[in-house]
Amino acid sequence: MNAKYFSINEDKLSIRCKLYENKGEALRRLILFGHGFGGHKDNRACEHFAERVLQKNRGAAVLVFDWPCHGEDARKVLRLEDCDLYLGHVLNYIQTTLRPERLDGYGTSFGGFLFLKYISEHGNPFEKLALRCPAVTMAESLTETILTAEETEKLLKGKKVQAGFDRKVEIDLAYLESLREHDVRKMEFIDDAENILIVQGTKDEIIPPAAVRAFADDNLIEYVSVENADHRFMDPKKMDEAVSHIIKFLDLR
Repeated sequence: MNAKYFSINEDKLSIRCKLYENKGEALRRLILFGHGFGGHKDNRACEHFAERVLQKNRGAAVLVFDWPCHGEDARKVLRLEDCDLYLGHVLNYIQTTLRPERLDGYGTSFGGFLFLKYISEHGNPFEKLALRCPAVTMAESLTETILTAEETEKLLKGKKVQAGFDRKVEIDLAYLESLREHDVRKMEFIDDAENILIVQGTKDEIIPPAAVRAFADDNLIEYVSVENADHRFMDPKKMDEAVSHIIKFLDLR
């Protein structure tokens, strides 16, 4: 497996990307991976997924990129419109430059939320979309779980705070208000439901499983539970179980 780094330079932007591929194989299948809040393109979950996919699927590749303010991205304050802009440019690059025969998506947490938001606003670019622990409660989870009570208080008073896991991201009240405005639970995905899968751990401590299951039920989306798995699937065996469900759903081996 080869990992290739490159940037998409459009509209004075530089979107940092990483492509997992097997050298010498013509590209037929591409899976676009959307990492979570505070994550980056070098995250282990994407690498593990790519290893599983490329091992048995000729012509397949996995592409991941840094969301705004994440990884090596140069932006300072997170905005949902910037996330939408980045995703649009990446999808355009896939369609015009890489040109795979089939494009699927795999979004985790915040990445899953952003994929859903994009689909609702622009249409579905994916043949199939797998979501692991999608952050359908992103606004509430930010103020009630990700941030401390002190940080939430500062945010609500209009001050900027740092939040995230692998990299701290600067956020402000405008970002929180945009999350509340773009609540994916108020959007409808029934038309795409048969091509969407949600996988979540029963012990997700960031995004409440009950809320995600309710979202899935409301949109007739298949929901698969992984017993005793936390939000980040830190147990390798639980992650293997989740990836196995996703690989099967995406018609991979």
